[in-house]
Amino acid sequence: MSRIQALVLAVLIHVPVFLAAQSTSLRPPITGIAKVSVYASDMGKSKQFYGDLLGFPPIGPSPAAAPLEYRVNSTQSIEVTPLPSGETDDLAYVAFATSNAESLRRYLVSRNIPVEGEIQTQANGARFFWVKDPEGHRIQFVQLPTRGRLLPIATTSAAATPEEPISHHILHAGFVVQNRAAEDHFFRDILGFREGWQGGSREGRTDWIDMQVPDGTDWIEYMMHDPAAKTASQSGVVNHFALGVPDIHQAANLLLQRHWIASARQEPQLGHDGKWQLNLYDPDGTRVELMEFGPVRTPCCSPYTLRPPKQAPN
Repeated sequence: MSRIQALVLAVLIHVPVFLAAQSTSLRPPITGIAKVSVYASDMGKSKQFYGDLLGFPPIGPSPAAAPLEYRVNSTQSIEVTPLPSGETDDLAYVAFATSNAESLRRYLVSRNIPVEGEIQTQANGARFFWVKDPEGHRIQFVQLPTRGRLLPIATTSAAATPEEPISHHILHAGFVVQNRAAEDHFFRDILGFREGWQGGSREGRTDWIDMQVPDGTDWIEYMMHDPAAKTASQSGVVNHFALGVPDIHQAANLLLQRHWIASARQEPQLGHDGKWQLNLYDPDGTRVELMEFGPVRTPCCSPYTLRPPKQAPN
């Protein structure tokens, strides 16, 4: 092989690597979960659960408006929206925060990801757009205002809301996944999420796969379930979100003080990932998982490489 041929070959080998690195660099940061939105068949009951029991203050011009939105911290919220006729999933969508919505939209279009419409602007100045992942889950990407603040707390209902929210951080959101390869291509290869842990209810089985955002500590959880098992009654259990708490037993005591009735399946327990957790269910059966920020024992099944989350500033 001549020197020129060797040089040409070296260039051809390194061009794909260069282009891949350049393509990744075009993606603006994705820093965490900005919002989870759940469906509700009875908005009054959901208000009692998210506002009175969990203690989240409503945000927006009116606490009676639908959908309802509750402030978790300065950059995260929970939205409760009326259940559409015929809808079987309880999780409406998950929103991820990005530093530049327009650049991220252009990046996804360049990677042949269908994007729904143009950039939209919320009343607080946040800019956002929509996509769907390969399995049809609605995903929103939102660029928060420069000040990084959500709409102000609705002052008219402050007196009716408990002083202390049960949590100040949405740690993760989980949804049923049937085709891991397709989800990995979207979240890992294109968006830059990284696997941090996987586990199963028994040896040799993978039920949960944690995929952490590329530029933060929040994550999504693939709920690997047989398609035949995804019924309407189970969708709220597998499609869920988790709230971080410093001490699961203190959180349980706070709920009991607010007249929460615990059952046998709703006692604090150690999960397979080594963390203390407590499962709650909203009036429509959507699972709200309280979870301590870090494991207290070695997780099972696979190495645990999630970057440790911290309590978000309120």
